[in-house]
Amino acid sequence: MHQEQPPVSGDTVRLKLRRIIFGTDTKLGRYFDISLMVCIILSVALVFLDTVASIHDKYGEWIGVLEWGFTLIFTAEYLLRLYCSAHPIRYARSFYGVVDLLSVLPSYLALFFPGASFTLVIRILRLFRIFRVFKLLRYLSEGNILLRAMIQSGRKVFIFFFSVSLIVMVLSAVMYVVEGPANGFTSIPKSIYWTIVTITTVGYGDITPGTNLGQAIAALTMLLGYSIIAIPTGILTAEISQEISRHKDLRRCSNCLKTGHENDAVFCDHCGSELEKEL
Repeated sequence: MHQEQPPVSGDTVRLKLRRIIFGTDTKLGRYFDISLMVCIILSVALVFLDTVASIHDKYGEWIGVLEWGFTLIFTAEYLLRLYCSAHPIRYARSFYGVVDLLSVLPSYLALFFPGASFTLVIRILRLFRIFRVFKLLRYLSEGNILLRAMIQSGRKVFIFFFSVSLIVMVLSAVMYVVEGPANGFTSIPKSIYWTIVTITTVGYGDITPGTNLGQAIAALTMLLGYSIIAIPTGILTAEISQEISRHKDLRRCSNCLKTGHENDAVFCDHCGSELEKEL
């Protein structure tokens, strides 16, 4: 007897969609991620090209049509993610859920606020969705080390910038008195701008000292900038080194007695012997 196949239930459809959309262990899931990545890159490229006046004048209408096409694709994808997600509310409130929503919101806002320039910035957030496609965040444990190092070095960096601010204030006041409005130093805020540009070794050249004393102070400011510009890098580097050492594996190789292996290391990176598992 031929047995009739049971109909596919709504839950089964949701599970299949969830495996395709949220997973990468199937062929359809990989195709979905590749297609999504292509759409993201093309949509962001359209945003960039649309800011070129000549391209906008010639192909503006086509770019608008394509932009709406990508918007509809991303909208359908967002709704499907809500539909097949195990926890739709949790997904909508998550980082990726917010980014997914923001990736389609600008086009709809443009209907009510034509020419709103802020929608351009929000569209660029689509690039963050590539992190999901490549699943990069699970491989960026080093990013957590960098973040913790930045937090740990926050006080030292703040003290450094506070000290530099005091130096900038003093040099700005001195240059305002020495040069004055005749050489472009019309106010202390203007002098502050010149001092920051000079001490960071950028040197736009829109304001330059005209007196010998002012030029001597400018030379001293440039040398001072070279002397202090590497301090924040040194502070952060030291904190990163400490964070890495804190998270190194303390297991000792039974063959060469070397320590400091990676946490997930199975073999010694010095002699290749198998490491004992932690109890």
